[in-house]
Amino acid sequence: MASSQAVNASSAAARAVVPQTLGFLLLENFTLISLASAIEPLRMANQLAGRELYRWYTLSHNGEPVRASDGLQITPDAATHIPLSLDWVVVCGGVAPHRGVTREHIAWLQSQSRLSRRLGSVCTGSWALAKAGLLDGYETSIHWECLAAMQEAFPRVPLTTRLFSIDRDRFTASGGTAPLDMMLNLIGHDHGRELAAGISEMFIYDRVRNEQDQQRVPLKHVLGTTQPKLLEIVALMEANLEEPIGLDELASYVDVSRRQLERLFQKYLNCSPSRYYLKLRLTRARQLLKQTPLSIIEVASACGFVSTPHFSKCYREYFGIPPRDERNGIDSRQGRDTPGEREPRVRMTLTAPPAEPMSSAVLALAQAQGEPTYASVPLR
Repeated sequence: MASSQAVNASSAAARAVVPQTLGFLLLENFTLISLASAIEPLRMANQLAGRELYRWYTLSHNGEPVRASDGLQITPDAATHIPLSLDWVVVCGGVAPHRGVTREHIAWLQSQSRLSRRLGSVCTGSWALAKAGLLDGYETSIHWECLAAMQEAFPRVPLTTRLFSIDRDRFTASGGTAPLDMMLNLIGHDHGRELAAGISEMFIYDRVRNEQDQQRVPLKHVLGTTQPKLLEIVALMEANLEEPIGLDELASYVDVSRRQLERLFQKYLNCSPSRYYLKLRLTRARQLLKQTPLSIIEVASACGFVSTPHFSKCYREYFGIPPRDERNGIDSRQGRDTPGEREPRVRMTLTAPPAEPMSSAVLALAQAQGEPTYASVPLR
């Protein structure tokens, strides 16, 4: 019996120090800000936990340096042909992704899928995954500049304007700082919200956005073409959220009939004008709830709702959560975290596995041991 307990304790200890290993595949002209936004939360997770939760490598097809969109060159840790025990693969895209994806990239990504890796992307990296046939049926985010082109090129990939999407074993983020929010959500899921909150504090990041947050996409890019009347109507809607304009009045402003107005919205936005107007008002309300101290009554009034109960009803129907819970940071759409048994603390050895290149995570964690925040967040 004692021997069995010792084996179980040893097994639990081994699991406690095995990091999740990520490979970041760099495409030519990738955006450096998206790569940094994805890697920095992993570094800080290790620092605050006081042990190596995540390990990462930067990769290119042949191991040669890759130039970012800002002209800086990154020398990767390894070439894709070097066998690495990866758990996640993240494709880092940027400018003109259709030109940066090669047959070798596609073949390697397909081989990683066969090995059951979790596959993700930042900025326009989802183009490479889609070209490899690895996003069919998966909700996918990509930078808004590429939405129309990707929709045309990959009709089997369900695209969204959300900042990031996590769908089963796929995770995709749009550009800029959106990968930071995605990684914080993934880290919070893996190791608890306290660690994710600690990372955001270290980065002076006052609000971690979730999957419901949208990119601010210029309407002409959503449409894929310029529709002057429709763009003018939407501009009028956006400028009149507190006191909504009636549809007949909107139609007269741009010199179209009510019927023409409704046809424009159905043809290009797949919804009625009133539904689109409501979406604009509710999206604005969500921003006010999250970013200002305005009361719920004041938010409702600022977004054109005549009563708080009506506002709450519309908000819950659209976002799946009542305004009060949104304000308090309570996500009723997901199950609560159930605290499990705390994993035993195990002394970490700062060495990489034999025959593998040294991960920069190891060096970063070793340097962080002198920081006052080292091991400051206990894991669940």
